[in-house]
Amino acid sequence: MTKIISVVGARPNLMKAAPVIEALRRRSGVTVMLIHTGQHYDREMSQLFFEQLGLPKPDLDLHVGSASHGEQTGQIMIRFEPVLKQENPDLVMVFGDVNSTVAASLCAAKMNIPVAHVEAGLRSFDRTMPEELNRIVTDHLCEFLFTTEPSARKNLLKEGIPEEKIHFVGNVMVDTLLKHRERAQTLNFAEKLGLPLCGYALLTLHRPSNVDDPETLTNILDAMWEIGKRLPIVFPCHPRTRAQLPALAERLPWLKGENLAAEKRIIITEPLGYLEFLSLMNSARFVLTDSGGIQEETTVLNIPCLTLRENTERPITVEQGTNILVGNRRDRLWAAADKVLSDEAHEGRIPELWDGQAAERIAGILTGRSSG
Repeated sequence: MTKIISVVGARPNLMKAAPVIEALRRRSGVTVMLIHTGQHYDREMSQLFFEQLGLPKPDLDLHVGSASHGEQTGQIMIRFEPVLKQENPDLVMVFGDVNSTVAASLCAAKMNIPVAHVEAGLRSFDRTMPEELNRIVTDHLCEFLFTTEPSARKNLLKEGIPEEKIHFVGNVMVDTLLKHRERAQTLNFAEKLGLPLCGYALLTLHRPSNVDDPETLTNILDAMWEIGKRLPIVFPCHPRTRAQLPALAERLPWLKGENLAAEKRIIITEPLGYLEFLSLMNSARFVLTDSGGIQEETTVLNIPCLTLRENTERPITVEQGTNILVGNRRDRLWAAADKVLSDEAHEGRIPELWDGQAAERIAGILTGRSSG
């Protein structure tokens, strides 16, 4: 009997965990315990995703909640260690690059429990990003490193990771997208917002480098208001970002509710469920984002993606996909959007092994029933 504890803590983790847990539970002799750290936990940010992705209710919720990086990481470790002592799993599996990922990995490694990292080896080479530090530390604690693209293997080898620990399996987020794409299309969520297919852009913003500095966020939103003259922008607003908006009302008078409603250039919504967001993304003219996962999803959907960052840990989305790094300056954002609207965006192609079977490959490797 193989006992695996799978740890999630934020929405992107759920999209990655769902197909892997499903694939493992189809294998005889394998039990999977699902633990949610509570790093992000409200209905829109987590519970709705559990429902839509068909994930079972977590076996345990650590109820950590929001806090500073140090406090959140420490609290996860304090609450997770007794669980490991009690359950004594054969393996701990972590996903992505959030604080839950590194905290669970540290706990397990200190107790000599093997750790598997799904989405290993990605590097932005920007150590001012907390996620970058989480990725590096996690990868050096793991026995199984499951990679999504060739650059990840090169990064891990360069850091001295033994080659036998590295397994190129493809992208589990693509597994989830392909499984749910048809269902999402039937929602016609753009139509519910009164928007025509391919007649709007979609915006997400949450990274501290973009939303915590008032000057930077003002420049970004000012650019969005100008782009909104050409086509409306749907903006599902992350709680971190929404908290910053009231302070910008003097700089950006259009942020006041009556102006937004009258102009309809930017349509601000609450955070959306996975299916609603996928429905919107699938029908968008282009996407503007600072999210890592959305760079991958737009590549699979062949939708132009303008990434509001100077770097990416997913270079294959630029080299082969539809992603363009545009930073967060007003002039660059406007120029990039104008290029897309003039039909000058480059065509992308789907990377190797982004075929909806990554989770099956992972399950096979972990149960010793296929080669890595």
